[in-house]
Amino acid sequence: MIATILLSIGIVFLAELGDKSQLMALTFALRYRWWVVLGGIATATAGVHLISVAIGYFLGAALPTRAISLVAALTFLAVGLWTLREHLGAPDEHDEPKAPRSTAAPFLVVLSAFLLAELGDRTMFATAALATDNSWFGVWLGSTVGMVAADALAIAVGIAVGKHLPERLIGICSGLLFLYFGTATLLGAAAPSLSALAGMGLAAIAPVALGVALLVRRGRLREEKIGGEAAVAEGVQR
Repeated sequence: MIATILLSIGIVFLAELGDKSQLMALTFALRYRWWVVLGGIATATAGVHLISVAIGYFLGAALPTRAISLVAALTFLAVGLWTLREHLGAPDEHDEPKAPRSTAAPFLVVLSAFLLAELGDRTMFATAALATDNSWFGVWLGSTVGMVAADALAIAVGIAVGKHLPERLIGICSGLLFLYFGTATLLGAAAPSLSALAGMGLAAIAPVALGVALLVRRGRLREEKIGGEAAVAEGVQR
């Protein structure tokens, strides 16, 4: 049992390093409190891995992965647009760094996002494969601990970064990252033959273009503000 738990922890932990789930965990940590993010990840991971070890590889192979990916993509895009809409009208706080605050129902947002992202993911298949020759409980416990540990590293990075950035900038960056996740997931479902590198490059086009547009817009607004203040000051002097 102990050997199975350690084996599952090691395999899943290494598999999750650099995976999209770590980027998602980091992004959520920029927006919500760390224990909310970690709790949502742990709950979603335990549920998905319980399914994989209980039913086994056959359920994993039969899952409608394309349909799940499409739903996940739409979820990520919706969260990204919602986050951008929430912060684009916020006051400029670039001189006042703050820790990110939670919004409505953050636990459910994290839980649903990770459930959709992990269903049919390679980690689920690996967990199902391990369960065929090992104790299902040991595999379930070890795989859950391994994934939560890997995502906890990303959460720690998000906390460290979030302490030194203004809340508005954090919100905009989070929104752009979710747009990237949504676009990448959508491309993966629509064009499964597309290489991972090409998919990452194409997925980055939309958020990068939008980010540049936001920077240009912010620069223009700042110039208009400075120009208006100068005009008022000149009028007062006269």
